[in-house]
Amino acid sequence: MGLYRANPKDGAVWITGGSSGIGRALTKELARAGYTVAVTAREGDEIDALVAEAENLAGRILPYPCDVTDEAGLDATLAAIENEAGPVVLAIFNAGTYVPVAGENLSVRKFRRTFDVNLQGVVNGLVPATRRMQKRGFGHIVLLGSISAWFGWPTTAAYGASKAAINVMAQALKYDLDKVNIRIQVANPGFVNTPLLQLQQTASMLPALMEPEDAARRMFRGIERGGFEIAFPRRLAWGLKLASMMPQPLRHWLIATLTGWRSRPLSFGRMGRPKADKT
Repeated sequence: MGLYRANPKDGAVWITGGSSGIGRALTKELARAGYTVAVTAREGDEIDALVAEAENLAGRILPYPCDVTDEAGLDATLAAIENEAGPVVLAIFNAGTYVPVAGENLSVRKFRRTFDVNLQGVVNGLVPATRRMQKRGFGHIVLLGSISAWFGWPTTAAYGASKAAINVMAQALKYDLDKVNIRIQVANPGFVNTPLLQLQQTASMLPALMEPEDAARRMFRGIERGGFEIAFPRRLAWGLKLASMMPQPLRHWLIATLTGWRSRPLSFGRMGRPKADKT
């Protein structure tokens, strides 16, 4: 018998960061497939509008607001979901933030915020979800990484580091989770046209830029297929996998050229000497 793979007949989906971007599009994709999808996002995010959009879909979407940095809150949220919507058989930890980091103006605050959401925010939900799945004897977990996990890109010193940690964490956990019939996957999407990406002034130069709906469809297919890593689009993923094996001087030149970073002024276009961050 193979490793467990989520099925809407077995229980519900829990997705964090489901109110915008890939998470929002993936939530609707899952609801179309008949899943009951419990969406966690911060208070004030547009969950209610997303719920209304699911009225004619095969499944349903339920709102469970919480901040992923609230460890106790996420544990209580998961308990509420399972009490009201049934067992969570598929947990997708998608919530994330992107804070540009300039090497000439480093900030502890920017790194802390990124790691609190992108890494610790995943752990805060992963631990209680895994415990409950282990008690039931099956489960399916998806962690959202990024192609920026494979090597460094301009402005991604914090974001890329957090996604690299997600990848290594998933790789390390797979050995033991396989033994208790919990499938774990890591999704490493390419460049997706979301509000987070718009913070990068290089967004218009990025290759193979996708819309969230396209990214969600590819993620959904990857979840259905199983396997460990979901990396897309393939032409970009394979090219960057190859680039990760290049000598570093060559790769640095390639990325600087690809992003147009060589011609960009310091501090993302701000004039004058960059101000030191007080954090």
